[in-house]
Amino acid sequence: MDLKLKDKLFLVGGATGGFGRSVALGLVTEGAKVIAVARTKANLEALQAKYPTSIETIVGDITSMEIVNAILNRIGDRNITGALINAGGPPAMSTLNTTLKDWDDAYHSVFRWKVALTQGLVEKMTPYQYGRIVYVESVTIKQPVENLVLSNAMRLAVTGFVKTLSQEIGHTGITLNILGPGYHATQRMTNLFEKNSQLKGIPVKEIEKLFVDQTKVGFIGDPDDFASLALWLFSPYSKYITGQTITVDGGLVLGTLG
Repeated sequence: MDLKLKDKLFLVGGATGGFGRSVALGLVTEGAKVIAVARTKANLEALQAKYPTSIETIVGDITSMEIVNAILNRIGDRNITGALINAGGPPAMSTLNTTLKDWDDAYHSVFRWKVALTQGLVEKMTPYQYGRIVYVESVTIKQPVENLVLSNAMRLAVTGFVKTLSQEIGHTGITLNILGPGYHATQRMTNLFEKNSQLKGIPVKEIEKLFVDQTKVGFIGDPDDFASLALWLFSPYSKYITGQTITVDGGLVLGTLG
């Protein structure tokens, strides 16, 4: 299926690992151009060296205003078709182990920068009456995950923001949707296994099995499969879908609205 992404320009956060890398490579395969953002210069250089005519890079922490401004300046007056709003999550911890500083940090790392970047992107997309913004959040939006209280709470703020904005600008041809991944084979998941292993005194392999057993499909997800849905949401075929939170979770969420 031709997703009609050839020669279109996209922004991808966290482009050298996990979901971001899978989406960036998927876009390149579809013939798109990518502004890839990540913190590790060497990894970005390796990605660009492999696809020198398709990928340009910005090195830095996408959650900082410095990099948000650098992204918007790099786009300039070019027609930016879509963006994957994606970065790592807050640290794993239980509620009573958090401090107010942890909550302040989570606000900045999970929410604040997304508002600033989204506002800038929408301003650039509006004259073209077209745009696709996809946010990578977490299954925690639909169902809390143990020892992830900061993610469980702060990502709900993103949901409220995206849903409200999608209703306000629905007539512009710009859509905004959230993907809520469950347990996938990413570094973030490995970190969560290790954190739970430390907290419970159980080997990592046993922790991994406990997580797998929570799914209905019986295995951890593949980031490339996740990326295929993001690519479709980037395409013109998704024009009638906006303001949605779609969980990609192997049946983890038990609620009927999952």
